[in-house]
Amino acid sequence: MKFKSVFDIIGPVMIGPSSSHTAGAARIGLLARSLFGGQPDKVDIYLYGSFRDTYQGHATDVALLGGILGYDTDDERIINAKQEAADNNLTYNFIEMNEERSHPNTAVLHLYKDEEELVIEGVSIGGGKIELVSINGYNINISGNYHALLVFHKDEFGTIARVTTKLGDEKLNISQMSVSRKEKGQVALMTVELDDTISKETLEEIRAVKGVDRVIEMTGG
Repeated sequence: MKFKSVFDIIGPVMIGPSSSHTAGAARIGLLARSLFGGQPDKVDIYLYGSFRDTYQGHATDVALLGGILGYDTDDERIINAKQEAADNNLTYNFIEMNEERSHPNTAVLHLYKDEEELVIEGVSIGGGKIELVSINGYNINISGNYHALLVFHKDEFGTIARVTTKLGDEKLNISQMSVSRKEKGQVALMTVELDDTISKETLEEIRAVKGVDRVIEMTGG
């Protein structure tokens, strides 16, 4: 087996007993916060499989909350994340789900703030690594390791080409790209992971592209 980095072998520096159940959970929370654009007022956290069975003993609960609060995997505040949530006016619910998912370490986070809502599904695949596999019902595959754009757009000819042309104009290399849709001709979701960060100017140009409805920028790391 070939490893891409030492991180693949020993995992991350972290708070808690398990890279899958704590570091991975914290990263799912962090990416949910990034996609949401900040801290929500409320979050419902649905736990599946191994996450459901061991979330209290393995500190998955506080790791998820810590990530949503913006704490990285090695932040000691994660241990007291429930109190930190109360201090920061974050309401939360943990809901144990019996439904099977494709991966045992799965969490679905439903974030709320005023009229804004976001639902993301993340899985912890080991060694502190994660994948986001769904956002608002659209199938995606984002590692969170790279800068990414989530572009909601009309499912029509030419929109994807216009967006990628803007990226090409800034000489941005695409490391991974996919398109998901629920129905033909309706709203589709293009996810683009980039090797470098995107300028504010290019981001605004993409938001102004004909057929683009909404763009969410996600920082990697």
